[in-house]
Amino acid sequence: MSTRTVTSVACANIAFIKYWGNRDESLRLPANGSISMNLDGLFTRTSVTFSASTQTDKLFLNKTSIHGPGLDRVSAMLDLVRGMAGTNQRAEVISENNFPSGAGIASSASAFAALALASSKAAGLDLSERDLSRLARRGSGSASRSIPAGFVEWQAGTDDEDSFAVSIAPPAHWQLADCIAIVSSVHKKTGSTEGHAIAKTSPLQNARVADAPRRLDLCRRAILDRDFDALAAIVELDSDMMHAVMMTSSPALHYWQPASLAVMKAVQQWREEGSPVCYTVDAGANIHVICLEKEAEQIALRLRKIAGVKDVLTARPGGSAKVIEQKQIVE
Repeated sequence: MSTRTVTSVACANIAFIKYWGNRDESLRLPANGSISMNLDGLFTRTSVTFSASTQTDKLFLNKTSIHGPGLDRVSAMLDLVRGMAGTNQRAEVISENNFPSGAGIASSASAFAALALASSKAAGLDLSERDLSRLARRGSGSASRSIPAGFVEWQAGTDDEDSFAVSIAPPAHWQLADCIAIVSSVHKKTGSTEGHAIAKTSPLQNARVADAPRRLDLCRRAILDRDFDALAAIVELDSDMMHAVMMTSSPALHYWQPASLAVMKAVQQWREEGSPVCYTVDAGANIHVICLEKEAEQIALRLRKIAGVKDVLTARPGGSAKVIEQKQIVE
């Protein structure tokens, strides 16, 4: 008997218009649509092997065997794939991130996008980009956006069938860069999944969701027109709105650290001085500083001088999730 091992890679992404809160927790149908940019060079590499000789699903993340909720979440996606492929074989999953996990740099996005692609291919499926995005969404909502290339919009949709992400512009459309100021590489105490579940407890969430179509339109237009001033205004507003919801949820979530605020204030000062730069913050302490690619080296140098900034990772617009290796194994 032969089995197939498939290895894929998927980029992390940074949301310009944020996803926070679900209409349906099990299907991960978002409360609102979102827009993001894939991050070239910040990726998860995942290999999946389905085998008749494997008794239970196994997960190795960054060379560590994972059990409990982490494995359960992966097995839940593998169950979806097994259902589509008509197999009951268990799988071994080997995954590695080349950036800090669980620190607000969308590690679950790249992880479940890579898992969706590798597992479906290993099971003999050939899913469309739309269906891959839908499958990735079931593991992590933001993973739906790491399937297509470049600048991506995740449509909230009305049900499982029409909630998926599409590319609105290729990576080469706009020469931007994301300079990520790392102020903490520690795994956050409250993950995004838990945060989404309590978003509705904030009195601000309904207003944030109601205003989302306007912010999506402004962001989409700014990207298509390559209008940095317009992008900066809406990206910072949207980020602050999401964190306002987090801070007013029950229990309250406070992800920012003193260095996070120092970076945000510095970025606003630099923009007032004429630099095309803005910030956005996912569910974590690290600050994503968006700028023109030609300014990235200088911005990274300036960020490193801020007290509390431990490192700076720089990424350009990234491509789609892709298979990098397939091989048959004879058992």
